[in-house]
Amino acid sequence: MCRFLAYHGDPVYLDELVCAPTHSLVHQSLHAAEAQTETNGDGFGIGWYGERPEPGLYRDVRPAWSDENLRSLSRQIRARTFFAHVRAATGTATTRANCHPFAHGRHLFMHNGQIGGYARIRRRLEALIPDALYEARQGATDSEALFLLALANGLEHDPVSAMATSVSTARGLMREAGIDEPLRFTAVLTDGESLTAYRWACDGRPPSLYWRETGTGLAVVSEPIDGLRAGWAEVPKGGTLLARPGQPVRVIGPETEERRAAA
Repeated sequence: MCRFLAYHGDPVYLDELVCAPTHSLVHQSLHAAEAQTETNGDGFGIGWYGERPEPGLYRDVRPAWSDENLRSLSRQIRARTFFAHVRAATGTATTRANCHPFAHGRHLFMHNGQIGGYARIRRRLEALIPDALYEARQGATDSEALFLLALANGLEHDPVSAMATSVSTARGLMREAGIDEPLRFTAVLTDGESLTAYRWACDGRPPSLYWRETGTGLAVVSEPIDGLRAGWAEVPKGGTLLARPGQPVRVIGPETEERRAAA
């Protein structure tokens, strides 16, 4: 399983969250505490918003712990919204195009989990992505496919129901193919202004997800970056976190219609 971090708030240097804390994302790339695998060394990526509406991306196949460029860039880039991700591959190649986060227009997306038996339904799932969006596909992951399908389903206007519809579609294909492996979907999406975080799974065992809001901003993480549970709230299984401009952060529980559609 992968590990990730998302931040939205007052501008901060990326290294303050990605590299410096005791249990930083770089530390988690070697010593994850709440993942199936301790090591997440199949590449990494950062995505951030600067002066332009579209985010910047830096992704590479080297492990995060050994890439000096990541540390250098993180010390220099100051952003109000950014994503960082360290990858543990689940069946697709270790290439830059398969490293998270993924960008399309002004959106950034990253995922921790998998579509069970993805190789058996990949062709049919990709066939549902409209040509105009499929042209933007750079890699081969199930994560990117779900992102593009959700964009086609109205992600820009309703990120919860669009993603629920897309995940439900993937589940339908899995059932048709007789796949017993689970679909697990812990993910974060942003357009630079709003942030949506999902913690869903068809077997009730989604990867971990925590959040903390301070006077300066909101952090959403796979694992608390200070190594402590105190001060962090866990997104419940089946829950969705919503952060919208001018509104308090809120978590929608698994009882909502959107979540039921994705089960």
